[in-house]
Amino acid sequence: MEQEFKPEVLEQLKKLDKKYNALGQDLAHYLEGLYYADFTNYWDYIHLDTLLTLQTPRTNIPDEKVFIVYHQITELYFKLCLNEYELIGKDTHLTADTLMMRLKRINRYFENLIDSFDVMVDGLDPQQFLQFRMSLMPASGFQSVQFRMIEICATDLRNLVDKEKRKAMGLQNTQDELMGCIYWKAGATQEEDNTKTLTLLQFEEKYTDFLMRHALEYENKNVWAKYKELPQQDQENPKLIRWLKENDANINVNWPLMHYKSAVRYLQRQAGALPATGGTNWRQYLPPKFQKRIFYPEIWSEQEIDDWGKGWVEKVLEDL
Repeated sequence: MEQEFKPEVLEQLKKLDKKYNALGQDLAHYLEGLYYADFTNYWDYIHLDTLLTLQTPRTNIPDEKVFIVYHQITELYFKLCLNEYELIGKDTHLTADTLMMRLKRINRYFENLIDSFDVMVDGLDPQQFLQFRMSLMPASGFQSVQFRMIEICATDLRNLVDKEKRKAMGLQNTQDELMGCIYWKAGATQEEDNTKTLTLLQFEEKYTDFLMRHALEYENKNVWAKYKELPQQDQENPKLIRWLKENDANINVNWPLMHYKSAVRYLQRQAGALPATGGTNWRQYLPPKFQKRIFYPEIWSEQEIDDWGKGWVEKVLEDL
């Protein structure tokens, strides 16, 4: 006697039939394909075998592999952040609760990165690092396009322009003009003559057009723009302001400060500072108190802006 479908199976088949009928598709064909399809396993689903072959050190120095894996993990966290920024930008009915939920996720990802940066600060053998770093020139973490995308997704381009240039430019500027004065260009110039480093030249050649399109796409979809679309009472929500401030501090103070801490540990010497692999002027570029890069300036007090990053920098230097 042929066994009948269990009620729960029959119910699912009815739902599937309704779904595929609406698409003009025959459910029977898809069920036949499912019959021959293999099961999904963990290693295939996350492409584990491929993932574990993506580490290709340029030297035989053991700790270079640690350096590569950590930076790959960082880029995956950036990808998780960008997924949240994309969902914020696409949400045509964004609420304060939804924005807070997504900001919490982004903050959590950055907190994990900040907490884990001791892998770079304390986890590498100093002599090994100073040896293998020379084989990486002119590559630099400066060239992380995903981090630049995160900055653009967070705020108006004007807030990413150097504060002195912003004053000189006035208020009426095109996206092209603002992108031309973006703060990070000054971070990859030769200290002695302010000419562009090869690191910056290569980055601009590969990503300028892409980042320009990204900036145009997020001109009215960045977090700051979406926040200002909320009703006034939601904009004044203390919890939302808290998560925005935390986001600002994580990305613009705590994250670059961890890089600064690492640079001081490995590159600062009594006889002078060693250059970064990309030739970036890291002593002026990394400290938050110099850049005063702020995504959401209107939610901070004048005193908080004046003191931006000062306490953090002093605390980090005390701990070294």
